Amino acid sequence: MWDRVSNRARARDVAVIDVGSNSVRLVLYRVEGRAIWTLFNEKVLAGLGRDLARTGRLEPEGVSKAVSALKRFRAVLDAAKPSELFTAATAAVREAADGPEFIERIRRETGLSIRVLSGIEEAHYAAMGVAAGAVAPQGVVGDLGGSSLELTRLEGGRAGDGVTLPLGPFSLGAPEPVNIPAIQSVCRARFDALKTRFRTDTFFAVGGAWRNMALVHMAVTDYPLQIVHQFEAPARDMLDTARFVARQSRGSLERIRGVSKKRVETMPYAAVVLEQLIEAFDVRTVSISAYGVREGLLFESMPPDVRGLDPLIEGCDWLGARHGISEQLGAALAAWLEPLWSGLEPVFEGARERTLLAAACRLCDLGARLHPDHRADLAFDQVLRAPIAGQNHAERAFIAAAVFARYTSQSATRDGSGIARILAPDRLRRARALGAAMRLGCDLSGRSPELLQAASLSLSADGVRLSVHADKADLVLGEQTRKRLQTLADVLEQPFAIDAKGAPALAV
Repeated sequence: MWDRVSNRARARDVAVIDVGSNSVRLVLYRVEGRAIWTLFNEKVLAGLGRDLARTGRLEPEGVSKAVSALKRFRAVLDAAKPSELFTAATAAVREAADGPEFIERIRRETGLSIRVLSGIEEAHYAAMGVAAGAVAPQGVVGDLGGSSLELTRLEGGRAGDGVTLPLGPFSLGAPEPVNIPAIQSVCRARFDALKTRFRTDTFFAVGGAWRNMALVHMAVTDYPLQIVHQFEAPARDMLDTARFVARQSRGSLERIRGVSKKRVETMPYAAVVLEQLIEAFDVRTVSISAYGVREGLLFESMPPDVRGLDPLIEGCDWLGARHGISEQLGAALAAWLEPLWSGLEPVFEGARERTLLAAACRLCDLGARLHPDHRADLAFDQVLRAPIAGQNHAERAFIAAAVFARYTSQSATRDGSGIARILAPDRLRRARALGAAMRLGCDLSGRSPELLQAASLSLSADGVRLSVHADKADLVLGEQTRKRLQTLADVLEQPFAIDAKGAPALAV
C-alpha cells in the first residue's frame, strides 16, 4: 500500500532540457511522489524554426543562440546535480536538414546528448503532460509549437494515437504579417480529414502562444485569477478571443497586461489555428494546460502506483508537510468530517466532493506559522495561487475560501479577491462551512489526530451533533467548542447539540 513515507523516499530533483522550434529551455523540478514543483525555469527564444519552411534548415542565428544557452544550462546542471536529466528536441530539429549536425555540435560543445522526438512521440508526451496536470482528463490535446501542431486523444488520462501537422506559426509564415484567409484555408484542409478522429467536447490547449491568448482573454474580461493552468472557458468565448487576437497589431498585443512581448509575432497565427480547430472539431470547452512535453516525460517516468495518485491531494499533502502540518492530521480530519460531509447536498460533481474535502484538510494548519493578525489573508493567497495541479479554477477558489474561513468566522472570501465571480453562491457557502468545520476539529483536538478520534461530528434531521466519548467529556468544556460549533451550525442553517456518549446532552 502506498503511503507518504515511501513517497518521501522517492522524492527527487530532476531536470528537463527542451529544444523547441521557438524556445530552448531548462527546467529544474522537485518531484515529490505525484506532485511536480518547478524550482528553476529559464528559456531563450532562439527561433530555430524561423526559416525552416523557406530553407529547410535551422535559422543560423538561432543555432548560435541555442548553443550558447545550452552551454549555460550545462553549467547550471553541473552545480544543481539533479538525479535525472531528460532531454527533448522537437519539430524544427526533427525536420531540418541540418538537424543531426546541430545535435552533434551540442554534444561536442556541451557534452549534452539531446533526444530528438518523433512527431508521434511529441504528441504522446504532450498528452501525458496534460494527464500529469489533471485527473483522468478526457478530450483532445493540442500542443502548438513553433513549427508543428500535435493532436492526441486522451481517454481517462490515457494517451491514444497522435498526429503531427505542419501548422506551427513558423510553418505558416511567421514572422511575416498574418494572412488570415490563407491560413484558414490551410487549416481547414488539414482538419477536414481529422474531424471524426478528433471531434471532442473538451480541447486541452498546450503551448506558449495559446497560454498568452488565455491571458488576453483574462485581460479583456477582467478575470480575477491570473493563472493559466487549468483555466477553462466556453469555446464560443475563446473563438471571440481568437478572432480578436488574429486581427490585432503587434503594438496592440504588446500593450495587453501579462502578454509576453516575445510571443506577439506568433500569436495571430496561433489564434487562427485555434479558431479553425474549435470549429472543425465541435469543441465546447477549451482548457489551458501549462503542462506539456516536459511534464509528460516526468510523468511517464513515475512508477504506475504513483501515477495513479490524485495530483491535487498529493500537492496539498506535500505543501502542508512543507509548512510543518502533521503527516496524519489532514487525513484524520478529512475522515472525521466525512459523516458531516456526506449528509450535505453535493455542490461539485461526482467524486470531486470528497477529493476537495481531502485536499483542503491537508492544508488545515497552513497558517500556524503565520502572523495571527494576517494568517487568514496570507493562507488564502498562498492556497489560491499555489502551483498545485489537478484543480480547475473553481476548485482552486473553493479550497482557498475554505482555508480562509478556517481562520476567520467573518466570511468565505477575502475582500477584493473577486472569487465570487468564480464560485457560485452555494459553493461559497459550502467553502465557509468546510472552513468552520476544520476550525472546530483542529481546535477541539488541539490538532491531535489521536484526540480527534474521541469525538464525532454528524448531520441528521435533528441538525449538527458533536458527540464525545463519556471518558473524554472534558474536551467540550469551556466556551470555545460551543462557539466553533455555533459558527458551523449557523453557516449550515441548522440547530446543534453537544453530547457525551452514554451521558445527557451537554448543550443544545
